[in-house]
Amino acid sequence: MQELSEALMSSPDENGDFVKLESSLSLKGKNAAMVLCWLLGNGCLFAWNGMLTSQDYYVTLFPKYHTARVLTLVYQPFALGTLSILAYNEAKINTRRRNLIGFILFFISSTAVLVIDFASSGKGGLGSFIGICIASAAFGAADAHVQGGMTGDLSLMCPEFVQSFLAGMAASGAITSSLRFLTKAAFENSKNGLRKGAIMFLTLSAMYELLCVLLYAYVFGKLPIVKYYRAKAASEGARTVVADLAAGGIQTEHAKAENGSRQLERLSNKELLLQNIDYAIDLFLIYVLTLSIFPGFLFEDTGSHSLGQWYSLVLVAAYNVSDLIGRYIPVIERIKLESRKGIMAASISRFILIPAFYFTAKYGDQGWMIMLTSFLGLTNGYLTICIFTEAPSGYKGPEQNALGNLLVVCLLVGIFSGVLLDWMWLIGKGW
Repeated sequence: MQELSEALMSSPDENGDFVKLESSLSLKGKNAAMVLCWLLGNGCLFAWNGMLTSQDYYVTLFPKYHTARVLTLVYQPFALGTLSILAYNEAKINTRRRNLIGFILFFISSTAVLVIDFASSGKGGLGSFIGICIASAAFGAADAHVQGGMTGDLSLMCPEFVQSFLAGMAASGAITSSLRFLTKAAFENSKNGLRKGAIMFLTLSAMYELLCVLLYAYVFGKLPIVKYYRAKAASEGARTVVADLAAGGIQTEHAKAENGSRQLERLSNKELLLQNIDYAIDLFLIYVLTLSIFPGFLFEDTGSHSLGQWYSLVLVAAYNVSDLIGRYIPVIERIKLESRKGIMAASISRFILIPAFYFTAKYGDQGWMIMLTSFLGLTNGYLTICIFTEAPSGYKGPEQNALGNLLVVCLLVGIFSGVLLDWMWLIGKGW
C-alpha cells in the first residue's frame, strides 16, 4: 500500500485524480468488500429484528403491554435523536470509532436481553419489561451509530457497496424470520418451548453481533478497494476516514494538512438537503407508511386465522423476504427507477395500501393479507435502494458521506412517525 500512501500525499492533479491507482487498486477485493458490506448490514438490524420476530414470546410474557408497539416506540426516539446529533457533527466524527461503538453496543444489548430473561426465569413482570425497554433503547442508539456511519462511509465508495449493505439489512429480517420458524418448530412440543426457542434465537443474535465487531475492526478496512476509496475521500478533504486509513496502514497527516482548506469548500448540510429535498421526502413517505403497518398492525390487528400462532410470524416473514427481494431488483439496470419524479410518484402511490390493509383485515382471508404484506415489503426495499444509490452520485467524498447521514435521518424520521401512527389502528378497539 506504499503506492497508495504516496498518491495520497501528492496532489490529485499530479496523480491524474487517482486514475492510475484506480486501474491497479480500486477493483482489488471488490467481491470480498460486497460480502462484508452485506454481513455488516445484516448485523445492523439482526439483533433488533431478532427481538421483533420473538414478539410471539413477548406477547405471551407481557400480555398487557402491547410489546410489538411499545418496544418499537422506545427504540425509535433513541435512534432518531442519536443519529440527528451524529449527522449534525458527521464531518468531525471518527467513523471507525462510531461504527465500532455501534456494533459493540448491539452485542452488549443482545446479551443484556438474555440476562434479563434468565434473571426473571422467564416469568415476565414490570421489572423485566422495563429492562427489555432499556435494551430496546440501546438498540436504537446502536442503530444510529452503525446505520448512519456505514451508509455515509459507503456512499463515498461505489454504489454496489451501499446496495449490498442495505440488502444485508433487509436480509437480517428474512434470516431472523427463518431462524425463528426453526427454533419455534424445534421446541413447539416441549415444556416452555416458546421460551426455549426465543432464548436460542437471542443467543444466536448476540453471537452474530460479536462477529460483526471483529469483521469491521480487523477485516473490512484492510481491503485494497476500501483503502482506495477512503484515500480518495481523504484527498478531497474528508476527515472522517483518517482513523480507518490509519488502521489499514496508511498515514494521512500530511494530506490532512494540505487539504484542510478543502473541507471548507464542500456544500453545507443545509445545501445538500435542499438539493436532495425530494429524496428526503420520498424516504419519509416510504417509511412512515411501512412502519404504520409493520410490525404492530400485523401482530395485533389482523384477526385469527387457520395458521393460529404462526400467522403473525408468516406475515413478518413475508414482509422481510419481499423487502430483501425488492432491494436486489435495482441491480438490473433496465428496471431500476432513476427518475426523481418517478420515485416521488411511486412513494405517494403506496398510500393506497392503508385502506387496502384495513379492508383486508376486516373482510379478507389470510392469503390476501400475505400478498399485501409482500407487496409492502417489495416496494419498500426497491424504492430504498433506488434512492440511496442515485442520490450520492456527482458529489465529492465528504459531501457523499454527509448526504448519506442526512438521508438516514429522514428515513428514521419517517420510521418514528410511522410508529406513532401505528397506534391509530387501536382507536375504537377498547384501547
